[in-house]
Amino acid sequence: MELVKLTHENIDKEHICCAISNNKDIQVMSKKNWLKDRLDEGLVFLKGNVRGKCFIEYIPAEYAWAPIEAEGYMYIDCLWVSGQFKGHGYSNLLLDACTRDSKTKGKKGLVILSSKKKMGFLSDPKYMGYKGFQTADTAEPYFELMYLPFEEDVSIPRFRDSVGRQKDMPEGFVLYYTNQCPFTAKYVPILEEMAKAKNAVFQTVHIQTRKDAQGCPSPFTTFSLFYDGQLVTHEILSEKKFDKILVDKGV
Repeated sequence: MELVKLTHENIDKEHICCAISNNKDIQVMSKKNWLKDRLDEGLVFLKGNVRGKCFIEYIPAEYAWAPIEAEGYMYIDCLWVSGQFKGHGYSNLLLDACTRDSKTKGKKGLVILSSKKKMGFLSDPKYMGYKGFQTADTAEPYFELMYLPFEEDVSIPRFRDSVGRQKDMPEGFVLYYTNQCPFTAKYVPILEEMAKAKNAVFQTVHIQTRKDAQGCPSPFTTFSLFYDGQLVTHEILSEKKFDKILVDKGV
């Protein structure tokens, strides 16, 4: 498979894999605008030359929209191969390309957000372990920061102190999110309307700067829903899933 790297010159015409194909859709526009702002910071979006979920997105850890300390590392935002593209070695192809690029750029290693067991929107810990990644740090309730050092005796990445600081969070629902994932552009307004219709206490924190993302209480800044200071889920919710949560919370 040929790999295509997004640039300022081709980003408007390329399919970005994780969103629907219509470039004028609000989801696609939101994601591409976010990507454009990151390209000059060293972000790389490498995709298969196909229309589907087969890509890797990574950025120097100092510029990552995640509350981590990993100076000198490359942070993998997302490695996603699914559907008909699974089982062909494309994950290896993409990760190996990232590894070569990161070594060429003099990085200490790679960092990625995972979990104790395989969960949606987080890297598969079993696969990452197979590729040589180790657990560098953990955060409740299930997050794991995994890393692959290129040399011995390098510093070990860790979560920032902001992670887990929920004691000052207001009661009710609080949703932290960014435009890093295209689906938030669609679903966040839907969830707001659903909460409003049920008179649920619901507020959103739209993270729009790297500084704010690096000070977030959740390792997964793309989407993290809290209720009374406790993480409910990091997985972007459909109407059906959010309605179940509202019922479970007695709303």
